[in-house]
Amino acid sequence: MAKITPAHHDSLTEAGGAIAKGQLVAFGTETVYGLGGDATNPIAVAKIYAAKGRPAFNPLISHIDSTSHAFDLGEPTLMAQQLADDYWPGPMTLILNKTPKCPVHDLATAGLDSIALRVPSKKEARLFLQAAGCPVAAPSANRSGRISPTRAQHVLEELGDCDDLAMILDMGAAEEGLESTVIDARGDAPVILRPGSITTTMIACSTGVMPTTPGKDIISPGQLASHYAPSKPVVLDALAAQDGDIMIGFGTHGREAVLNLSTTGDLTEAAANLYDMLRSADAQAGKRIAIAPIPEEGLGIAILDRLRRAAADRP
Repeated sequence: MAKITPAHHDSLTEAGGAIAKGQLVAFGTETVYGLGGDATNPIAVAKIYAAKGRPAFNPLISHIDSTSHAFDLGEPTLMAQQLADDYWPGPMTLILNKTPKCPVHDLATAGLDSIALRVPSKKEARLFLQAAGCPVAAPSANRSGRISPTRAQHVLEELGDCDDLAMILDMGAAEEGLESTVIDARGDAPVILRPGSITTTMIACSTGVMPTTPGKDIISPGQLASHYAPSKPVVLDALAAQDGDIMIGFGTHGREAVLNLSTTGDLTEAAANLYDMLRSADAQAGKRIAIAPIPEEGLGIAILDRLRRAAADRP
């Protein structure tokens, strides 16, 4: 049974050693907690897929401690450099073509010629990545398709019985609480593959080009139709709870509900509370989870993306 360990110098060093041995380590970032393994080691990557029950065609993000190390793995474009200058370290993942000597194993990139790269902003996460001394493949530390973890306790509840999980580094609650924005930065225009807190407007300001919409191929995490799902059915745009519903409110809609993403209608607060409240609702007695309307603007676009996937028909 994996244990929660506070992140400090000794535990970070120990965690880096566990990664070197091919074990898995859960660690916090500013977005969600990740389930990390050596991205260059196919056995470690396979352990990640096995622990999550994750489809092998859904590629993993490789986490790096610095922009320069990231560009050793993915071929930088002018657009990627502009975005990295503005938003790395931070909640942004870039899709780039792999460099000729990129050591990340094909299993981590789902056999694609592209690679997903991120430099997290949380200091403890970067210190862990430095201690690991390799790119760390790290999807969210939960069973595939389930609610993403934003606290160490969430990881323990989801994956605590995983034999390959050496330790859970407690780095506090995730400040953002929503996965990174994923941007394909290989072409003439940025393509948002997964919305997040780095918004369309921010990307356009950085690159001078308006982002476009993606095609149908899955080249990024978070593109599956059903994802981030509780065990209960989810219904959106609910103005009030029906019999058997667990209501999650937002602002004045569902204000009487025990769970409210933000009583003041603050989208940043809602994003930070999203997964924790979905977990709380899923643990309660009731037939389904009803979510109050969320405005489709700014960070609300990313929140609705997660909620629509949570509410989608299950495969």
